[in-house]
Amino acid sequence: MQIGGLHISLPNMVYLCLSSVICVFVHELGHALAAASEGVHVEYVAIFLAVLFPGALVAFNHSSLQALPLVASLRIYCAGIWHNAAVSFCVGCALALVLLPFIFSPFYIHGESLMVLDVPSMSPLYGYLSRHDVIFSLDSIRIHTTEEWKQTITMLTEQTYSLSSDQPSVNLNVENGYCIPQSLTKEIAQVQFKGNQTYCPKELIAFASMTCLDVEKHTNDANRNNHQRRENIHCLDAKDVIKLKKCAYPNFKEQALTNGSSCLCSEVESCLTPMQLPGLQWVEITYSTLECHSRRRSLFSPEKHSSSEKISCLQTFVYVGDLITMANSIHLTSYKPRWSIYFMAYLANLLEKLFTYASHVSMGLALLNSLPVFFLDREYILEATLHCFGSLSSRTRQSVRRCCLLVGTSFSACFILQTIFVSVS
Repeated sequence: MQIGGLHISLPNMVYLCLSSVICVFVHELGHALAAASEGVHVEYVAIFLAVLFPGALVAFNHSSLQALPLVASLRIYCAGIWHNAAVSFCVGCALALVLLPFIFSPFYIHGESLMVLDVPSMSPLYGYLSRHDVIFSLDSIRIHTTEEWKQTITMLTEQTYSLSSDQPSVNLNVENGYCIPQSLTKEIAQVQFKGNQTYCPKELIAFASMTCLDVEKHTNDANRNNHQRRENIHCLDAKDVIKLKKCAYPNFKEQALTNGSSCLCSEVESCLTPMQLPGLQWVEITYSTLECHSRRRSLFSPEKHSSSEKISCLQTFVYVGDLITMANSIHLTSYKPRWSIYFMAYLANLLEKLFTYASHVSMGLALLNSLPVFFLDREYILEATLHCFGSLSSRTRQSVRRCCLLVGTSFSACFILQTIFVSVS
């Protein structure tokens, strides 16, 4: 669904409408409770629809309001804003972020690993991941929550672009290098060249060989001279490569400084690393099915397990492409059900998203009603406040109120129109 140039998915639109209904109800309930506590009669309640979003109002007896002291009337006018602000803080900060993991702990595990809720058919990971799969790591970096997923994607993207800034044609990253037996390199398909571009047969990826001496220096040399070393470029199947051991230690730079070499390959193996084109990243994604993970939940615990147990659960595949697009194409949750009951997989995520949306909408509603705009709470708050200035005549107070509302409404309308224009363009 597209609204004013903004793309909003149908589920998110449902969350937005539901949270709007809740927040409007809480807002008007605040006015009604404050009025009832002051003995003011509620004449009627109106419900309406503003474009796509629900709205409501509570009408009070005007003469009863006028007879109240100034502080009491201000208390009634400000009650809606106060309730929205309190809901935003309590629901957003306390409940959604702190209490939900504790409340759901008998039924869900939170913060251990990510679970896949959906993989749309348009996602580049469609066919690799399925619903209810459990994601453990990206490039051997353990992922526990959706926030860590986003942070890791951003970090890996920044690393790739920092490498490509020095060499715009192709990048070689020794951290993604693998020890390939030399006997295998003689049998694999050779790369095809067209100018300075490399081409491999379908489903194969170009790899360039690197030496094990002074890895960091050789990485820079390889980036500068890769087009002159065509005999050391080969086409490999990523599915076979990721089963082999890595060339370098995770902290290969420190190892190179202390030991003079950071390579783990033997004399009969060659270190080959994928040639990454600008805008494309190579990342290993390690995952497991929910059923297998439920049977062996302690794979990453301090207890010892046989390697066969780990291999039977953990699987790894390689994604080559834009990481931001990949990360935004699937739906994940930090909550994982303790039992393989699939409908439970969505309940915690649904409530978490609803509370998150409600906190944002509630705060937005509180800020909106705080603006000096016609027909909003601030209009009546301003009118009641101006009565404090007894030296002003009734006509002067009306003029000041009207002037403030005109300025506030104009600025608010300009801001909204500018936001819509920017989103459309």
